[in-house]
Amino acid sequence: MRQLDSPKSHTRRGVLKAGLAASALVAGPLRALAAAPAGFDQWRDNFRARAIAKGISEATWNRCMARVEPDMSVFKQMRNQPEFHELIWQYINRRVSDWRIIHGREALKKNEALFARIERDFGVERGTLLALWGVESAYGDPLVQQNHMTPVFPSLAALAWNEPRRKAYWEAELINAMKIVQRGWSTPEEMNGSWAGAMGHSQWMPEVWLNVGFDYDGDGKVSPFGRPDDALGSTAKYLVNRGKWHRGEHWGYEVRAPGGTSGSRSYAAWASAGVVRADGRPFPQPNASAQLWIPEAGGPAFLLGPNFYSVKSYNPSMNYALAICHLGDRCLGGPPFIQPFPGSERALTLAEVQEMQTRLTKAGFDTGGTDGRVGNDTMQAIKDYQTRTGLLPADGYGGLKVLARLRQGG
Repeated sequence: MRQLDSPKSHTRRGVLKAGLAASALVAGPLRALAAAPAGFDQWRDNFRARAIAKGISEATWNRCMARVEPDMSVFKQMRNQPEFHELIWQYINRRVSDWRIIHGREALKKNEALFARIERDFGVERGTLLALWGVESAYGDPLVQQNHMTPVFPSLAALAWNEPRRKAYWEAELINAMKIVQRGWSTPEEMNGSWAGAMGHSQWMPEVWLNVGFDYDGDGKVSPFGRPDDALGSTAKYLVNRGKWHRGEHWGYEVRAPGGTSGSRSYAAWASAGVVRADGRPFPQPNASAQLWIPEAGGPAFLLGPNFYSVKSYNPSMNYALAICHLGDRCLGGPPFIQPFPGSERALTLAEVQEMQTRLTKAGFDTGGTDGRVGNDTMQAIKDYQTRTGLLPADGYGGLKVLARLRQGG
């Protein structure tokens, strides 16, 4: 799931944003900025029969789709997803940032009772769930919703109509979105999300909202927006039901491992084979099972338990799962990895990131804000700066080398 930029004016993104959407949608429900392209109206007429056959009422169809026009910007966004080719240590540093650790601790303190309830009901560790919330929506920051989300019906309609590789998938998600409205859980005007239709605190696709989401705050509806109770409780349910979360087990540990060890075995068996925790502590559950993973030769090694793969069920990337699990540990007071990745830099502090963003902005590179969050706008500004100054590789990573060059006035 994509990383979010700092709040800012965003008209240059060329899509209808949530901050402009409410009044426009009330005046003319779900109309995009441009008229519907040729062929869309015929597709919509044909799709209407399929939607009604799936249980969508005429009233819901008219409310959601009768005057919808496709948001054609989704195809550009699909084609032009930022490619920064991050090394694993860069990926981890950007997500396990000072900003996310500081604000994660604040979010946990504010929602202590909710996380305790989730741990009791589902057994999902608060750190892991907190980190997932932080990476997916910056802990539910309303400015993320306002500045980075678009109305989902125009987006999903465009994809269902004209994205041939996964046409059936997008049509199914569009029908799911209508079912959400039909159940009274949300309105077309409220349903703003990513260009692909992921919504709310933990970025649910409509299918997850419909089939996994549940009313955890007792207000009579299921919503990924507003109070985080439904979103976080339902995400914990997702990790249990679809990710096969193991209650009472930690995701895994950084370890020191001799060469030639591999496979899956109990922590006790790993210890017998000479694999020990990097911090020297004993494994708290010696009979639980784990797999050894060394992402990069010479870097940190990990024993990964089932809950690491539960997190991976949310986003099928090993790097994503490692970032979530490590961020959760850091928010709860854990240290950085003991063994660094080869060639890695330490992560910038919050103040250093803000200084970097301020210096880039003054140099004419738009970072999208100077709040210490690094998203695609900041990464693009860094990449453009690297290219202009010949600072190679021009990879968009804002670290100590970039900051030093900026301080030199280069």
